Amino acid sequence: MNDHLDIPTRIGDALSLGIVVGTLAQWLPSVAAFFTIVWTGIRIYETETVQKLIARLSNRKSSR
Repeated sequence: MNDHLDIPTRIGDALSLGIVVGTLAQWLPSVAAFFTIVWTGIRIYETETVQKLIARLSNRKSSR
């Protein structure tokens, strides 16, 4: 009789695991896109061109 009660529990556990994996699979692309945008922003900020622009703007503000 325990076998009859154990089967629905195992099915419920399997469904729960499937739902968690499905939720994470849909959640992950949004997080990956966010980190990609942040990483690209950092890389652009570190470029020589942007650093020169920042230095030029900084010198203008300090000379006023």
